[in-house]
Amino acid sequence: MHSHDVDYRILGSDIQVLEIELDPNETVIAEAGAMVYMEEGIAFETKMGDGSEPEQGFMGKLFSAGTRLITGESLFLTHFTHRGGYGKSRVAFSAPYPGTIIPVNLEDMPNGLIVQKDGFLAAARGTKISLHFNQKFGAGLFGGEGFILQKLTGDGKAFVHAGGTIIEKRLNNELLRVDTGCVVAFEPSIDFSVARAGGLKSMIFGGEGLLLATLRGTGRVWLQSMPVKKLIQALAPTGGNAQKESGSVLGGLLGGILDE
Repeated sequence: MHSHDVDYRILGSDIQVLEIELDPNETVIAEAGAMVYMEEGIAFETKMGDGSEPEQGFMGKLFSAGTRLITGESLFLTHFTHRGGYGKSRVAFSAPYPGTIIPVNLEDMPNGLIVQKDGFLAAARGTKISLHFNQKFGAGLFGGEGFILQKLTGDGKAFVHAGGTIIEKRLNNELLRVDTGCVVAFEPSIDFSVARAGGLKSMIFGGEGLLLATLRGTGRVWLQSMPVKKLIQALAPTGGNAQKESGSVLGGLLGGILDE
């Protein structure tokens, strides 16, 4: 199924809004609860699945939708369609936390795009959203990120959300080490794995976590400066100060022991 050809604009800077412009009978799919406003003529319906396979039977739709539960997402997606007789009408979406919206043209990505489990925001109808398991089991078992991902495929526009500032990196047979939570999306040509973050003392007191994601190969990678888990930690009462104080006290006491 060919994706619908939708127009869009992104409003704002720190907490962005995605506005999609639909012609009559055009549809955009989005995560449940992402809609901000919609103009006259827009109708919405909550459905199981992404609608990329209209001939799919009930069990197929149930299985397809059920895989989203594994990623922690809602079983349903909301389909917004311009049901008016003529002209254009608009519907707008925002992500659940501050950050940046990334537009991607899947037509330029014949092998699709791998996205973190909560990174998908919206896409033109016809986009297929499927489950993607990282081949390296340790990446999810020990890294806490990256084992269960989503894969977007199609020939239309899709929109991914990142926390904070977005950084696009182009790797040319190179290696990049990243905080596991900072990986937003990457092309399938990139190999994703997880490695230990330095020695024992660095892992315990360094503040960078126990493990780092390793991205290797040739292709594009999108990173975020403020993963939602770091935002929650920063906003938690005395959470950040407690961590710093604990690190300074314990680090002073035990750092010398580990050096011996």
